[in-house]
Amino acid sequence: MFRFSKTLDPITLFHNPTLASSTRTLNILKQASTTASETATEDQASDHSSHAKQQRGDFELEVTTSAPTTDQLRSILDYISPTSGVGGQGNKETYSVSELIKGAKDAEDAIKKFKEDEGRFVRPITVDWVNGRAVIGDRESEILKMVRQLPVN
Repeated sequence: MFRFSKTLDPITLFHNPTLASSTRTLNILKQASTTASETATEDQASDHSSHAKQQRGDFELEVTTSAPTTDQLRSILDYISPTSGVGGQGNKETYSVSELIKGAKDAEDAIKKFKEDEGRFVRPITVDWVNGRAVIGDRESEILKMVRQLPVN
């Protein structure tokens, strides 16, 4: 029987390799990706159904040193601050807009400041696009919660 392979959920790290916190975040994500990949292999080989139900499984890690597009920034703003938009589902942590864009007062100010100077965009930021979640900084427990949670249906 022919089956289409499931596409992996993309998780993006907006990375700055010169920052220790960004390098730590990259290492956390690489380790989580390896663990998820090993878990997926175990689940295929035998029945670990209770474990599989608690884990997301494999994900696609995208690492970029580029700034986000304006549309991506709008989404991230929704993810970090549920009050600024409709996002934030499942995000226990909320952040102030100024934690994402230095000196920003609100979402519209953040977009304006970002367009004037992309250098105001703070890194590292880890973004789960499918589930509408983002983590600013190298908060290991929050990153691991985000990458291990099952997708929201």
